[in-house]
Amino acid sequence: MRIPRAGWLIAVLVFVHPLIAGEKQTKPRTENVIVVTLDGYRWQEFFGGVDVELINKQFGGVRDVNDLKKRYWRGTSEEGRAAIMPFFWNTIAKDGQIFGDPTKKARTKLTNGLKFSYPGYSEIFCGFADPTINSNAKKPNPNLSVLEFLNDKPAFNKRVAAFCTWDVFPSIFRSERNGILVHTAFKPIMDNPLTDRQRAANAMLDTLPRYWGDNVFDAVTMEFAREHLIRHKPRVLYIGLGETDEWGHGRRYDLYLDAANKSDRYLAELWQTLQKMPQYQDKTTLMVTTDHGRGDTRVNWTDHGKNVPTAEFIWIALIGPDTPKLGVRENVETTQAQVAATVAHLLGEDFNETSPKAARPLPNVR
Repeated sequence: MRIPRAGWLIAVLVFVHPLIAGEKQTKPRTENVIVVTLDGYRWQEFFGGVDVELINKQFGGVRDVNDLKKRYWRGTSEEGRAAIMPFFWNTIAKDGQIFGDPTKKARTKLTNGLKFSYPGYSEIFCGFADPTINSNAKKPNPNLSVLEFLNDKPAFNKRVAAFCTWDVFPSIFRSERNGILVHTAFKPIMDNPLTDRQRAANAMLDTLPRYWGDNVFDAVTMEFAREHLIRHKPRVLYIGLGETDEWGHGRRYDLYLDAANKSDRYLAELWQTLQKMPQYQDKTTLMVTTDHGRGDTRVNWTDHGKNVPTAEFIWIALIGPDTPKLGVRENVETTQAQVAATVAHLLGEDFNETSPKAARPLPNVR
């Protein structure tokens, strides 16, 4: 039977179309994802820079007002936020994406309603708000996190790790059940053999003040995380920093800003390290966010919780080889719950199929 010329053309197009579509759906270049959180860092400073009403001793607990102004106060919000966090605003905002700016009609909101840490971190990594998680008690999370989801896959098994200042994270990630490495607080690092820097960091633990019983200083956690990254090359790494929240609760606005500034420096150094390693160079996406916001007045800025206005608003930033350079996103409402599926999506995995309750990935990040 002869097929008309038009029929041949249709047949060829039907056969070729899936191949063309397949070429357009290119394989993601992201092979690794690193997530970092800055506990309780307000969107007000993140997007707007220093709050002038808090640069004082009464409401901000500032010890040296002139010094703080010199280091962080600038004439505009754009200049001020960059003074505190230059890596975010000179690199991520330029080459990545940032969600949560209320002035751009792009708020990012948590959905758990409680506005404190365990519910926030569970929402970040499990993808939905669980009303049974209503305290910071060290109870194993009943929900699957995206870290556990990935660790269960052969390509990521034993290549997932978390280094955190707060000692509740083993419960949040239920590491006793799934075996994920979750290092926290003042616990010495265990490795065989220890590197010189690991030994030095372990020795430093005994010399540092236990200023908070359940939290270590960010510098220690970053040191342990950096050494693990270089030595063991995880494909999924989470780093949970906590000083912004601790100094905020302590009404030390100067140390709160310093903690954010140091976190930014840690991230810049981390990004530079990644670009020097073949395992990670041009193959890694970095995501940064926070577990909750804080109050918006000079009195309640130290606090968060279900009765604190504006503590439900947060921010999310990411940069990586697959992420379009859209800068500060506009006209898009997002939630904290979208982080989990986004982490998997960047790695070519579908978290929603395994965890239907989880929110869908962030829009247009790959």
